Amino acid sequence: MENKILVETSARHVHLTKEHLEILFGEGHELTVKKMLSQPGQFACEERVTLVGPKKSIDRVSILGPIRPDTQVEISFTDARSLGIDAPVRESGDIKGSAGCKIVGPCGEIEITEGVIVAKRHIHFTPEQAEAYGVSDKQIVKVEIDSADRKTIFDDVVVRVKASFDAAMHIDTDEANAACAFGTCYGTIIL
Repeated sequence: MENKILVETSARHVHLTKEHLEILFGEGHELTVKKMLSQPGQFACEERVTLVGPKKSIDRVSILGPIRPDTQVEISFTDARSLGIDAPVRESGDIKGSAGCKIVGPCGEIEITEGVIVAKRHIHFTPEQAEAYGVSDKQIVKVEIDSADRKTIFDDVVVRVKASFDAAMHIDTDEANAACAFGTCYGTIIL
């Protein structure tokens, strides 16, 4: 099998708990699906929030659903520098001891003491897809992006395997810009 993988850009976004959603948007508020994403059951929402850091704010930040057990903010290093936040590189969900920020919605605001991260570049696979590609959960691989102007090899890409995933690599906007990984883009997994 050729080790080609779809490469998607994951722009800044927020995952919210039910409690935080209701503080920001009002009691009983439900997320409104704007569009479904490549990962099954995941969606971009119509709702937007403002992130506030020590240096500045970023308006109209997307929320991704469904609701989560912990509120989490995923930003790029460029965003972190603009906000004045020292966000660590982490896998999604690994927020213990990470940075905090203020999140402002139309009905209220919250101050999280941890939860702001720069997402570690990663590849989603179902167990069957991982087996077909010859990789396993938590394995670290390299991925070559062969764009016309900026061929790039991303190292330290973590493989994440779960039955509810589907095959796709996620990089942030800084990484996509550096590699000219625009539009429909594929990479080759280097084992």
